[in-house]
Amino acid sequence: MGSFQSLPDDHQYRTLSKKTGFSLEQITILHNRFRQLSHNEESLRKDDFKTIQDLESNPIRFQIIEAFFDKRNFQKNGVGSVEEIGFEEFLTVMSYFRAPGLHITEEKREEIRRAKLRFLFNMHDTDNDGTITLEEYRHVVEELLSRSGALGRETAKGIADAAMLEVASISVGPMAPDEFYEGITFEHFVKILKGIEIETRMHIRFLNMDTTVMCK
Repeated sequence: MGSFQSLPDDHQYRTLSKKTGFSLEQITILHNRFRQLSHNEESLRKDDFKTIQDLESNPIRFQIIEAFFDKRNFQKNGVGSVEEIGFEEFLTVMSYFRAPGLHITEEKREEIRRAKLRFLFNMHDTDNDGTITLEEYRHVVEELLSRSGALGRETAKGIADAAMLEVASISVGPMAPDEFYEGITFEHFVKILKGIEIETRMHIRFLNMDTTVMCK
């Protein structure tokens, strides 16, 4: 975990800009917020997130906090979690909530979408066994739909319930009482969310900023 005391136009900031898609100005803003949350320390702990009032009413508060400390989200082949994170890890996780740029190739857009889906999947695959349950899938769909602003919470919940039943009928089918359902894999997760636009719906406002506008 490196120290980021230097100016926002140095090599480290430019490297992070290339890695995350944030501009140097946006990285400076996020760095200032990081320092506020960490009380000017060089690392953040889970307790620092628990003091954020806007996060208290979020139904997936626990998953969001855990995501920042999940090695899978900032280390290649990462396993497990860490007790604290530096600014680079914080920025990397924040980039998953960033809307994609307007002038990118379809290949790059698909790459970003898949990375966001993997992040979303990891949030609900809390035991890192490579699967999520049908109930967790229903919760994912409900959150994505309700965040669009066009649907109320109850309407989104109804659609999510229907989506869960549809997935169950396709991927599970009739099961005997003693049969065990292994859950939805990531590849299946990608396929069944194909019709849901997530690129601009995964955003954060609990840090007193809106990542939906943080794109080039």
